[in-house]
Amino acid sequence: MKITLLGTGTSQGVPVIGCDCAVCRSDDPHDNRLRTAALMSDGTTNIAVDAGPDFRQQMLRAKIRHLDAILLTHEHNDHVIGLDDVRPFNFRSGHPIRVFALPRVAAEVRRRFEYVFGEYIPGLPRIELVEIGPDSVLEIGTMQIRCIGIEHGQLPILGFRVGDLTYLTDVKTVRPAEQQKILGSKKLIVNALHHTPHPTHMNLNEALRFVADIGAAENWLTHVSHHMGLAQMVKLTLPHGVWLAHDGLEIEF
Repeated sequence: MKITLLGTGTSQGVPVIGCDCAVCRSDDPHDNRLRTAALMSDGTTNIAVDAGPDFRQQMLRAKIRHLDAILLTHEHNDHVIGLDDVRPFNFRSGHPIRVFALPRVAAEVRRRFEYVFGEYIPGLPRIELVEIGPDSVLEIGTMQIRCIGIEHGQLPILGFRVGDLTYLTDVKTVRPAEQQKILGSKKLIVNALHHTPHPTHMNLNEALRFVADIGAAENWLTHVSHHMGLAQMVKLTLPHGVWLAHDGLEIEF
């Protein structure tokens, strides 16, 4: 079983339009980041986590030919606006794609993609929304996923645990009861925006404290801003067992 990090950047991606900082000018591929998304696969079942504006490019780059479901962490554009691009999967399978989301997020998807949920017109995407909660345990194909309630500033969103791997993005805080669901993970992926405090995302110091609290043996930092600095420089500052994630990274678990 593995997770592929399809994107590891912020809502603007890296490089940022019009920015001349060292990271945005870097020719190191580790400094080029599409919007944060992931793909979990066991060789039979493929499950995407989020479908942002780079969804089509990410599916093509990862050579994904079939998709069983999409898990949405929350409703911000950099996590949902690529849902229209599920159409090739619909055409290949002949079925709607199941999209799992919090009720609030599902309602926003219905509003934002109103044309999908009206009278069906050939060629439109076909989506089946499945409402879930922070205590849901999902059985999708051959995989079992446990949901985790986390906070994106004041906004309740979802993280996910599969086996001994936990995937969290856009998180600022995790309540103690939800943190219990994460304990025992051997591999942890969590966001670290940059160095300075932010109201809705962990910065680097907060992410490292969280990593220490969880105690996973291997940890990767995602949803990384260009303000974090050059990847080759940042990695020299990270403690043992913590790495800066990059697009295309595959982690087996």
